[in-house]
Amino acid sequence: MKTVAVIPARYASSRLPGKPLLRETGRCLIQHVCEQVAAARGIDAVFVATDDERIASAVASFGGRAILTRADHPSGTDRICEALERIDGDDDQIVLNVQGDEPEIEPAALEALIGRMRAEPGLNVATLAAPFPEELDPADPSAVKVVLDARGRALYFSRARIPHPRDPEPDDPVARPLLHLGVYAYRRGFLRRFASWPPGVLERIEKLEQLRLLERGEPIAVVRVERASVGIDTPQDYARFVARWRARESHEASRP
Repeated sequence: MKTVAVIPARYASSRLPGKPLLRETGRCLIQHVCEQVAAARGIDAVFVATDDERIASAVASFGGRAILTRADHPSGTDRICEALERIDGDDDQIVLNVQGDEPEIEPAALEALIGRMRAEPGLNVATLAAPFPEELDPADPSAVKVVLDARGRALYFSRARIPHPRDPEPDDPVARPLLHLGVYAYRRGFLRRFASWPPGVLERIEKLEQLRLLERGEPIAVVRVERASVGIDTPQDYARFVARWRARESHEASRP
């Protein structure tokens, strides 16, 4: 398998327990994610890495592939690394890390991420960013910002507003922040090394795992997409997703 997607999904969630199994659309949330990921060209296989039998059973019920992992992993990255022990592949294999709460991730965005990795064989990590949506406040610390260099690689990620516009021009595009989307592509061999590194100082301060890479001098390519997908973190997020999904279904049903 040249390219695999592994979706970490756990049952526990402080704001929305059992999130992957919510099914007001008639499909559980994790099924929506798997279907979006599987629709991307260039992905040879999709797996769900979970610590919960209920999630594994739900994945099996719609024909997906789940791998049960330990429950004590500190991050989705560690969970993926354990899952990879049961997935065939060499060190150059591209591994996509797509969060289990991204039911509207654009397949085209994943294709662009894979394309960037294939175009740069020496690149170990790539991720996504998008222009900041109008409905999001750049000052919100839960919305992670990223600034890029001239080659499209990350200079820094932060929960704070970056760049800080001291004297901004009203329409200066440089002063507009980019929203980081938590989707990654890794070389398999590098991912194992990354997971073995202890957290860095900046990572501990900002609580952002990707800063561990920058602190060690590892470049992260950032692929810009036109719009951000909306992750599901709260009951309100899920209710809005269900409303959007029903509106799309209604529109499709009304087409001649």
